[in-house]
Amino acid sequence: MQTISAQDRKRLRDLAKKQLAYANSPVNDEILQKWNALANGRRESPTVRLLFSNFTHEVVTPRMQCTGEEARSVEFQLLSTLVGRELFEDDTPISPTFDIRWATWVNPFGLEPHRTRASGEHAMGFHIDPVIEDLGNEIDKLRGGSFGVNRQRTQAYRELAEDLFGDILPVRMIMDSLPGSMTNSLVALMGMETYYCSMYDYPDELHEVMEMATRVYEDYYDFLEREGLLLPTCGTSPVAQESFAFNNELPDGTVTSTRQCWGFLESQETTAVSADTFGEFVFPYQDRLVKRFGLLSYGCCERVDAIWPDYLSKWDNLRKLSVSPFNNEQQVGEYLRGSKVVYYSKPRAEFVTNPGPMDEDALRKYFKGVCEAASGCLFEMAQREVGTIFGDYERGKRYVQIAKECIAEYWRP
Repeated sequence: MQTISAQDRKRLRDLAKKQLAYANSPVNDEILQKWNALANGRRESPTVRLLFSNFTHEVVTPRMQCTGEEARSVEFQLLSTLVGRELFEDDTPISPTFDIRWATWVNPFGLEPHRTRASGEHAMGFHIDPVIEDLGNEIDKLRGGSFGVNRQRTQAYRELAEDLFGDILPVRMIMDSLPGSMTNSLVALMGMETYYCSMYDYPDELHEVMEMATRVYEDYYDFLEREGLLLPTCGTSPVAQESFAFNNELPDGTVTSTRQCWGFLESQETTAVSADTFGEFVFPYQDRLVKRFGLLSYGCCERVDAIWPDYLSKWDNLRKLSVSPFNNEQQVGEYLRGSKVVYYSKPRAEFVTNPGPMDEDALRKYFKGVCEAASGCLFEMAQREVGTIFGDYERGKRYVQIAKECIAEYWRP
């Protein structure tokens, strides 16, 4: 462990005090009321956030002041916690704790992917360099999925945080929603073309591969239970796709089974196949994992409208459904209206990412359609897939303001 300089220590303690002030503010109380309303099935005031995971280089790193490596790691987390409230005035809830996770990991297959990244300092594009080119002849390479935990690393980080500002922000152990990604991990190893062709060329082998991944995850869940690594997934604990675990159905105390936790699944890689093909190659394996979850959040960027009637609607513990712009949003709204499932809207991003002044009229027109589609639903809006706001914090704040205004005008409970 590195020695934290006096200057870095003061910076981190000041940020901890700032987070505590935000957490104890009347504004945070109002935001928590919105989230708790969603958790209790009340259609009162939808939440709005602008998510910055793809442009931290504009909203986090430019504001960092620490010089030591370990100090900068902690500073990054503290600043990230504050972005939504401090820069965008969105509905990000702030906890009066410094949250850390067990350093657990799971790899459903026995290989690591290889990608060629796009050039440019902040470029996000990449090309998958397949390490599996013929599933029928190379299936054995995929055996050997694994999982584990690094208790030493977790404890070291916890001790560091407690030493720095534990008297200000108590350290809290949290857990993400349980993972279960299979098609994403598989496509990262073979590419989309080989994956799609394998459905036709090697259907038996593809089923075997999905069975292998499912067993790895099931064994991983058993491992978490056996090793006492499960934690409550409630309140401000994270749910995948940058949401939160607010609910009134899962325990907020001791957790001993994965059936007491949130889980997350998606299969955006199969969005271009028929619903029947999804039902053949993906759903049976996801269905086994869903039975291991208490509650489920589903979806990333894929279409969920086509697979809702025969598949996703079968899961009684589904509580959050990703609705990307690739869906028939009106149709999804009809499916979810009056249900316990949150319409987790991820609007089109180009209105905020296009260069030049925002076209506010076009943005309002678009948001009007989103709000009308989600009317009658439990409604959570989170603008994801944003690569830049051109370093303009006021642009982000204005975007959130317009979204809230449109919800107030067009969304109906």
